[in-house]
Amino acid sequence: MTLLRQIPPRSPPKSRALEAPNIQEAARTYNKDGKDALNQKPCRTAQHTVEMEPSVTSEFSLPLSRRQALVAGATASLVIAAPSLAATKKHPNTPNGAVPMTEEYVKTKDGVDIFYKDWGPKHAQPIVFHHGWPLSSDDWDTQMLFFLANGYRVIAHDRRGHGRSSQVSEGHDMDHYAADAAAVFEHLNLKNAVHIGHSTGGGEVARYVAKFGEPQGRVAKAVLVSAVPPLMLKTDANPGGLPIEVFDGLRKALADNRSQFFIDLPTGPFYGFNRPNAKTSQGLIQNWWRQGMMGSAKAHYEGIKAFSETDQTEDLKRIKVPTLVMHGDDDQIVPIDDAGKLSVKLLKNGTIKIYPGYPHGMLSTNADVINPDLLAFIKS
Repeated sequence: MTLLRQIPPRSPPKSRALEAPNIQEAARTYNKDGKDALNQKPCRTAQHTVEMEPSVTSEFSLPLSRRQALVAGATASLVIAAPSLAATKKHPNTPNGAVPMTEEYVKTKDGVDIFYKDWGPKHAQPIVFHHGWPLSSDDWDTQMLFFLANGYRVIAHDRRGHGRSSQVSEGHDMDHYAADAAAVFEHLNLKNAVHIGHSTGGGEVARYVAKFGEPQGRVAKAVLVSAVPPLMLKTDANPGGLPIEVFDGLRKALADNRSQFFIDLPTGPFYGFNRPNAKTSQGLIQNWWRQGMMGSAKAHYEGIKAFSETDQTEDLKRIKVPTLVMHGDDDQIVPIDDAGKLSVKLLKNGTIKIYPGYPHGMLSTNADVINPDLLAFIKS
């Protein structure tokens, strides 16, 4: 009999950049030091080094037999292969009245395969989710299950270069993001849809609704959550924005050690885990890292310019459908004063809801509050 003993998880060590009060100070740390080490021992694999603190360490008190080792290896291979197999197949409707769940691809006009999920009854009102940088549609799991349980059809896609979509070299800009989204929604022939975007996904929603969704009569409402519009970069016309050095720091951190950078952001300012007395979730941190590392480094690098330098003032002005702006006033990634508070002034039919003390990733840390508020807006 093989015995398994679990060692409780250790608290992750802090880094200098994560002690900074916001993304701007963190970027300065990266620019100064070139990197921000967590003093962790690397776990080396055959191809690359991943510096992560394991949440659970296991020890086997007895050696495995050859048969046990072969079975364990085969099982691990199946587990690793399962996501890629599922992503390339359409799942048939399940029996006994179960909800149909589809995972497929749409090919864009320039030949990019965009992965999407389509869950729930096809006759129900569709709610469409647009993810943030550098994540994937998986970041919406909590919201998709919540609205599915409330009788809605829920759709989410992986942006080009992100998640399971094609890792193409070009097109990592807001125009292509919106056009790719439009290709998915036209393929599904969505109408009367509610579009919800987080962070960069909020910029994608604004560009899609203004350029495609409303002109085609497909959109009922929109929601911008901790979203980047109208413009993050500081310019003469936008003096309240963040200086270019902040985004240069993000690019340098990504280019130097993307894997470490994708641990630092969720461990620190993204979810507000760098705040005093914050309740850290190792699961959220690891899931953020997992989603980020699925995507293309080039797409992520060029995406920084897309979310920081795209002026979406005119997009916001063109949107006529009811639009809810949701923003935490402790957002360290997209500060509210130059984002949510400005966006609502540009919208023809906009409303803002401010969440005291909530971080950029409040969709995950405070889903128990955000999800009912989203539902109330959709039903209103």
